[in-house]
Formats: sequence, structure tokens, C-alpha cells
Amino acid sequence: MEDVVLGIDLGTSAIKIIAINEEGQVLAKSSVELELIQSQPGYNEQDPESWFLAVMKGIAALLLEENMQDKQITGVSFSGQMHGLVPLDANQKPLRNAILWNDTRTTEQCQMIRDKFGDTLLTNPILEGFTLPKLLWMQMYEPELWQALDVFVLPKDYVRYRLTGDISMEYSDAAGTLLLNPANKTWDKKIGEQLSLGDIYPKLVESHEFVGNFTEEIKQELGLDYDVAVFAGGADNACGALGAGVIKEEQTLCSIGTSGVILSCISDNKQNFGNNIHHFNHVLSNVTYAMGVTLSAGNSLNWLKQTFFDNENFDDVLKLAAQSNIGANGLLFTPYLQGERTPHGDAFIRGSYIGLHGKTNKSDIARATIEGITYSLYESYSYMKKNQNGNNQIISIGGGAKNSFWLQLQADVFNAEVIPLKYEEGPGMGAAMLAAYGVGWFDSMEACADTFIAYGEIYQPNQQNHKLYQQYFEVYQQIYQQTQNLTYQLLNIK
Repeated sequence: MEDVVLGIDLGTSAIKIIAINEEGQVLAKSSVELELIQSQPGYNEQDPESWFLAVMKGIAALLLEENMQDKQITGVSFSGQMHGLVPLDANQKPLRNAILWNDTRTTEQCQMIRDKFGDTLLTNPILEGFTLPKLLWMQMYEPELWQALDVFVLPKDYVRYRLTGDISMEYSDAAGTLLLNPANKTWDKKIGEQLSLGDIYPKLVESHEFVGNFTEEIKQELGLDYDVAVFAGGADNACGALGAGVIKEEQTLCSIGTSGVILSCISDNKQNFGNNIHHFNHVLSNVTYAMGVTLSAGNSLNWLKQTFFDNENFDDVLKLAAQSNIGANGLLFTPYLQGERTPHGDAFIRGSYIGLHGKTNKSDIARATIEGITYSLYESYSYMKKNQNGNNQIISIGGGAKNSFWLQLQADVFNAEVIPLKYEEGPGMGAAMLAAYGVGWFDSMEACADTFIAYGEIYQPNQQNHKLYQQYFEVYQQIYQQTQNLTYQLLNIK
């Protein structure tokens, strides 16, 4: 029988699983949708057990695929949505629904942390999405549950526990809690002591580390008569970077999904970039990465299509955008539909079009929107490059990598080579690579990447175009300051 590994991606909307053989071929896929629990505005939760049940359903469906009939699962690893709080009691049972990364109830707790520690903590900004504010919210508003708290884990850690019985957290996900020191890779328990957290920390492991086998109960339920090795896994952004081959210092990833991410590998664990640039541990032992986030990247494009181009598909919208000129005939768009993360960290700022005039047409509006999304990502990239040298090369994934016009626009704006993947599988590929390395198929992650990842055409920057984009970008950067107060006034009109 041929051995395969599984990459399990625990997202917010679905569990996605891929099966890959030693040659890097994706043999089968499955997907199971997840439900979001929103009891009131700003609250986003999920039942941890629903993740486990979805993973079991997804694996069972995968095993029924024709390509899997003569295959044996030798290893499994995970990519997981970050930051979500899963509080467990002494019997390792969830005390409540998980509070997710996109839950915004913790503004009060973020301010408490800032009052005590300043605007950054362990080189990271203090934002509602992180795990520490969620712990403080539970401590303040659910004291009975807090008293029963024995240990906290993150989403994929809970699923891994249900499959193996092992309670642990790996470094790339732990870095998103605001409690892990990225430099020495230990829990900063002094912070916890100042906040009266108690001893609630799980043990820490490496992303590629073996943490156990499927339990006998799990094997029986799935109809398996062999052991399946389980490896710790990684945070979704780190696994997405690994799955794109972004694993070495100075390599950069541009990911345009619902949100947008610029991620760049670094070696200086003590750098503090400021400007709401995040700093997390990678899934590779000695690599960290800086990351900037645009909250409404692909989401801005979705809004554009639904609002102005309901009868066209996305390719049609991008073709229209290509018919306009650089700068969209003097029109700029800021993608602040849901506030903005990097660099402003402002949940209340809203988007705008600046420069509308009597001859503005639909092509200009489409191009300005695409350019505005790209400018926001370039803003993160430019802050990171101030602290780095060399390698102006970006691996592009997600919706922005599916269109040659947008890929060339990225190259021209960033003034960097932009390269898409030939075959894109997202964070699940990174998870599968961790399993492949864990079971010993490869001597290094670099060797694994060489086998599993293939790249497409290289888009070279046009220097004249970049100089023109740079002028528009410098105006774009001024819009936030000019519209911030106006936005607040609009939001406060009763």
C-alpha cells in the first residue's frame, strides 16, 4: 500500500483536508462546513466539539475516495485558525464555546492591558483578536467558569487532543496569544502573574513534533487497523507561508483572501516593527515572521462586485479595471470597510473614494478598488522593508494570484518580482508538509518544499509604472489622517 499524509486545515467556515503522497501529488480532498455562533453584535463563537466532528466526517469522506482505496495514512498534521480561546476544565472538557479570532468584545480588556504594559506586548500590538484579552474577558464576566479553568488551548490543539489525548500548543500559534515570548520561546508567566491568570498554560512543542497516535477509539471509528502518527501543526498564516515555500529569511508572501496578509520571514527575534505589524514564530524552529493585515482585501472586491457589477463575474470586473489607467484617472480608494489593522489599528475608520469627477466611469472605480487594496498591502510591505535588505521577491497566493493583470499590478506597486504558485492548496499544504517531514520523508523542510511546491510565471516590475504608482501611494497614505475625524463624526450622528 502507498503511504499518504493528511493536511487538515481548520478554518472559520470549513474544515478542509488534503491527502498527499511522497511525490507531492494531491490524491484526494474533502471539505466540511462549520457554523458560526453570533449571539449578539461583535460576538463570534464556535462549539469546539463541532470541529472534531467535522474532522472525523472529513477523514471518513476522504477514505471513501477512489484514489484512497489502496492508500495508508502514515501521518497527519494541522493548520488552524489563530487566537481562538478554548478553555478546558480539569477533565479536559470545554467550559464554553470557543471565542474566535474575529470576536470584538474585548476592547475594554485591550485597554486594561495597554494601561499596564503600554501599546505593545512581547513585540506585538494589543488587539481584540488575540487570546489574552479573551482570557481577561472570561475572568471578568464569567467568574464561575474562570474558577473551573485548568488549561487553555487554541482551536487546532483541541482537535489534536481529541484525536490523540495530548494537550499541547506549538510555537507559531502560541505566538498569537500575547503570552509567548518569541525570542526565547517560553510562556512569559510574569505577564500572567500581573494579570492573575494562574497556571493555565499548556506545554509547548515544535510544529513538526510528534505528539501521539490516533487513539484506539478513533482508529476503530474510522475503520483503521494501523497506527497514524500525529504532528503538532501550525497557525494558518504560518502554514500558508510554508505551503507557498516562504520559509527563509527575507522571503515574502502576499495573500489576498477575504482579508489580505503581507508576511515576511525574519531572523531578528527582538525586532519591534511598530505600525501594527505583528511578529510571530514560524513553523520552522529558528524562523520568525513579521506580518501586516488588511482587514478588507478580497472583501472589498466582493463588495465592489455586489454593489456595482452584480451581473458580471470577477474576471469581468478585473478586465474592466485593466481598461482604466494607472491611478484610475485620479481616483483613490481606501479599503477600510471593516476598519483597518495595519498600520492604523482603527476599528472605526471607514473606506472612501477620493477624486470622483464627472468623467469617472465603472472601469475607473474597478481599478481604483484593486489599486487601493494593493496600496494597503504595500503599506505593510514598505514598513517591513525598512527593517530588511535585499530579496525583492514576493510569492503571491489567493484571489490576487489568479489574474495576470493583478499580478503585474502587484509587481509594479511593490517594485518586486511577483510569483504565483502553479498549484495552490492553501494552509492545508503547509500542514501536509509538516506531516511529511515529521514521518521522515524528507531530511529538511527545504527538501520537502522543493518536491511539493511548483511556481508559475515571474512578473517583473516596470520601473516607470512603479514611479507613477508611488506618487499615488503617497497621496493614499494621507487619506487616513484626513478622513479619520470625519468618519468618527459620521458614526456618532444619532
